Amino acid sequence: MSLPTPPKLQRLQAALGAKAKQESAYRFYALYDKVYRADVLAHAYALSRQAGGAPGVDGQTFADIEAQGRERWLAELGEDLRQHRYQPQPVRRVTIPKPGGVGDRPLGIPTIRDRVVQTAVKLVLEPIFEADFDPAAYGYRPGRSALDAVRCVHEALQHGYTHVVDADLSQYFDTIPHAALMRCLARRLSDRHLLRLVKAWLKVPVEVREATGRPRLQGGKQAQRGTPQGGVISPLLANIYMHRYIKAFRKHGLAESYSAVLVNYADDFVVLCRGNAQQVLDRTRRWLTQIGLRLNEEKTGIRDARTETFDFLGYSFGPRYSMKNGWRYVAARPSRKAVQRFQHRIWQRLRPGNLAPWPEVAARINWVVRGWGNYFAYGTVIDTRRKLDWYVYERVRDFLRRRHKVQGIGSGQFPILRVQGELGVLTLESLPRVRFANASA
Repeated sequence: MSLPTPPKLQRLQAALGAKAKQESAYRFYALYDKVYRADVLAHAYALSRQAGGAPGVDGQTFADIEAQGRERWLAELGEDLRQHRYQPQPVRRVTIPKPGGVGDRPLGIPTIRDRVVQTAVKLVLEPIFEADFDPAAYGYRPGRSALDAVRCVHEALQHGYTHVVDADLSQYFDTIPHAALMRCLARRLSDRHLLRLVKAWLKVPVEVREATGRPRLQGGKQAQRGTPQGGVISPLLANIYMHRYIKAFRKHGLAESYSAVLVNYADDFVVLCRGNAQQVLDRTRRWLTQIGLRLNEEKTGIRDARTETFDFLGYSFGPRYSMKNGWRYVAARPSRKAVQRFQHRIWQRLRPGNLAPWPEVAARINWVVRGWGNYFAYGTVIDTRRKLDWYVYERVRDFLRRRHKVQGIGSGQFPILRVQGELGVLTLESLPRVRFANASA
């Protein structure tokens, strides 16, 4: 559950957003003092505390701050900002498994101190840039979600926009040019202290661990590209830079010239057309090159959704035939990779060697089931849910058979009704789904 924004902060954000909407060329010049306002920092701390996360390079935890005294800690941070003594610390790099368990993804963990300041800056800047953002952008925006983007794609396909530019940006977060990004910020901001603060986060070094365990710093002031993934401010900065492409799309009238619908979520986007998709792709490639980005050509291409599928935000879109009347329709359903990720996460929680009490194991399984089912609640999902419910049952039955040293497959001691009843394993079929017109469930 998200924390409610304090009324005083709501009024500040509303005033900033209203001014930005009224004057599209206005540059805000007095924002830095809002960042260290006591109510802004307090709410930024509460949001950071709720999000949790591991400590940064200084090792400080939220428990340490609470023991020291949260009010005192925030007062000292506010004073450091006011006196311009605040300097961001290096980002601690860790690697997390990529979805599906294949390979690793680098992630930067700022200190709690830096997370709180980044959150405070985001609270101040977000309403200004929200006034500029296009409706086609859905990622990391208030009141918008990935499912909204999925629904938009599916509705466009149902209305005949079936020639699809399936685009994949190559290492977007790592390749955003600093100088160009700062110019994007400066079009709305003239507050040099705030601009200097954002630039400092872009230039902060990354602490990595060598094989011996010894820390080593990379990047720093010489870095010219990238926003560290893991930073609170990074998604907003990524949206601001991606807006350059969306502005070009609107300025040159691709929606009208090619009957094209653009749907963007962070670094993922598709363009759905009634025809001439190759020309849209050619112009997209040229514009992205001009702003210092590039497409992953191996993963980018033109798809005809009437005859082939494409994946976007975990969903697979493409032709399917109704079991009721045999008619073909364009379906939205969980992608093969999304199904594999779900199965992998269930397997991780039920693999041999897990000695946790059963109620704890069941709670962890249900957390995965509920999260996956709530996201994949749209489109053609019934068959997939049934198959995955059976997969979960079989994995649970095998787990309990091993734990209790039961001979055979264990279906007598652990039938499906017992597993999904007395033993408390949640099913995907029991979760609500989103219904829609012109398709078979």
